[in-house]
Amino acid sequence: MKYNNKKTQVNAYVFDSALEAKRYKQLELMQRAGKISNLRLQVLFLLQESFVKNGKTYRKIEYIADFVYYDNKLKKTIVEDTKGIKTDVFKIKQKLFEKKYLYLELKIITKDEV
Repeated sequence: MKYNNKKTQVNAYVFDSALEAKRYKQLELMQRAGKISNLRLQVLFLLQESFVKNGKTYRKIEYIADFVYYDNKLKKTIVEDTKGIKTDVFKIKQKLFEKKYLYLELKIITKDEV
C-alpha cells in the first residue's frame, strides 16, 4: 500500500483510496442531478507508443485516469484524478497528457476539494 492509502469499496467498485471513493460518490450525485453525464472509471490514455531503438524495445507509457465525464454546463469532457500527493512520475505523465490531449481538461482533485 503506497502513501497510506486505504482501499475503499463503494457499491461494486473498489477504489485505491478513501479520497477517490469519496469523489466517486460526489460525481455519482452530480450525474443523477444532470450536472455531468457519461461518468466512466479507470479510463486508459496512451501517452507514448512503444518503440525500438538500437535493438532495444521501450515499453509504451500509459496513464489511467480515475474518472472521465462530460460536464453538461461547460460542454466539455473532463479527465479527473484524485491525488493526495503528486509524485514525480505523475508530474511527467501529466505533462505528456497535456501535450497529447490538447482538447481534454485534466483536473486534479486534492483532499481539500472533496
